[in-house]
Amino acid sequence: MKNYYGRLCAETYEVLHAAAPEDELAFYLSYARAGDKILEPMCGSGRFLVPFMERGFDITGIDLSEEMLSSLYRKAPRAHAFKGDILKFDSDAPYDYIFISSGSFSLFTDEGAADRVLVKLRSLLAPGGKMVIAAESMAGACNGDGSYRLVSAIPFDDGGELRFSSMDRYDAKTQTQYSPGRYELYRDGELVESEWMDFQIRLYRFGELEQRLERAGFASVTTYRSFDKEPAKGDMDEMFLYECSVG
Repeated sequence: MKNYYGRLCAETYEVLHAAAPEDELAFYLSYARAGDKILEPMCGSGRFLVPFMERGFDITGIDLSEEMLSSLYRKAPRAHAFKGDILKFDSDAPYDYIFISSGSFSLFTDEGAADRVLVKLRSLLAPGGKMVIAAESMAGACNGDGSYRLVSAIPFDDGGELRFSSMDRYDAKTQTQYSPGRYELYRDGELVESEWMDFQIRLYRFGELEQRLERAGFASVTTYRSFDKEPAKGDMDEMFLYECSVG
């Protein structure tokens, strides 16, 4: 399945991205108010959701990966999260604040699906609510040499090693970055388990997603290029962060 985080992928993610970067966490926390009902779609293993919980916020997560959610529950057994597709998610009450972190919105590579997700998220927001999402910019376009390269090798106390390899190919026509990943678990030098991930993200041009957000019904959209809320300037900004309001 495209962009599905399996067991070995989730285990690698937990080692390489165990904690939320402080500047990124502070950025998302800056929109949260006491008493807010908060939703984090694509919450993964909870590196943002757990710090929100620890600060007393009422936050709910949703993610497609059972393996990533299992990692979340190991860290925070009382976490409130659902396994499922955001397009099929419903709530008894609207949310005051919704955020999608770490460029994860770019995982919706199909333009039609991305538009439907934005409309769905708009429908889940309360009047006066805010949504903040991160997406990848054109700065992420990368072409490799057509071969896999070793990205990380994680040793275990029992002598095992989890290796993650990836390759890169950019398709300018669809603005899609293809970075398939290969996860391999070795014990005593022998391969005992492997997993492949069809990882794809859509890269956005400056002004492109803003139009989609407005069509989805958001009253105002502000785009930043950094977690200190510096206004975006162009296609090659390192990232895009969208602050969206509901009238």
